[in-house]
Amino acid sequence: MPRRVEATKPRFRAIISCSLQSIMILILDHKLSKAPERPIIGLALGSGASRGWSHIGVIKSLGEAGIDADIVCGTSVGAIIGGAYLAGNLEKLEEWVLGSSRSDVFRFFDIKFSQAGFINVERMQGFLHRYVASADQRIEDLARQFVAVSTDIETGREIWLKEGNLAEAIRASMAMPGLFPAVRENGRWLVDGGLVNPVPVTACRALGAEVVIGVNLNSDIVSQRNKRNNTSSLFSLRQKKQDAPGMLSAVSSSISIFQDRITRSRLAGDPADVLISPKLGDMGILEFERAAEAMQEGAERVQYALPEIQRVLGISG
Repeated sequence: MPRRVEATKPRFRAIISCSLQSIMILILDHKLSKAPERPIIGLALGSGASRGWSHIGVIKSLGEAGIDADIVCGTSVGAIIGGAYLAGNLEKLEEWVLGSSRSDVFRFFDIKFSQAGFINVERMQGFLHRYVASADQRIEDLARQFVAVSTDIETGREIWLKEGNLAEAIRASMAMPGLFPAVRENGRWLVDGGLVNPVPVTACRALGAEVVIGVNLNSDIVSQRNKRNNTSSLFSLRQKKQDAPGMLSAVSSSISIFQDRITRSRLAGDPADVLISPKLGDMGILEFERAAEAMQEGAERVQYALPEIQRVLGISG
């Protein structure tokens, strides 16, 4: 009997050893075959009025490449596009803008100028609720993190709206002084976030983004005006050099100049990992009829930057 027990011990050890080796091989194969986790992606959509329709082309082109942001932060028109994207209304908004005309844009304006601004608030709210975010859509209920950047008009502080009513947060982020009335929120008067952070890279990083793709709509707004000898207006930049700038033209040009300077300063302090810069500097603030051109430019700029995007994300092309 003792001999029989001794004879079975080596066989038992051999079976255990083979089983452990098989398990280790399976674990190793699983680790090797498992795709590495990609970094958390943040998408910073910048301000830029009608140039912002290029954000739609950017988002769609990134999606076609299999790149979807985990975090979306938007300023002004970037908040509109980013909010519509996360609320599932991007196609509806795209359809509207591609079918809109200058007369459609004029409908948002009040004929009687008030101290608050030119824009009719009720019409703007109706537009946002129909094409961007429903009246009861809250930011915290979105599937992904979102921030709309705004500015406290009394203190000059940058305000990140990351909870509450989505449409109201967007309206606060896009409240360009003079055109849109300020929005009251928690005892503060809020206006356009482009005054303090035109491309909200910092907001994306604060929410946990490991790689930030920024979209800068202001990269050539000043140089294009000088190159074409034009003074910008709300609807186009086609004004003769010898003509004195009108009130709206002067305001629009002033906005372009400070947007350019602020954008350069903020991006120098906290640059995006990849910066996409659609070249649309000759577009007027409200030239919505050129939306298709803007979207195409956004999509093409993504294709140009795609190798760099894939490199920073660790994706093989």
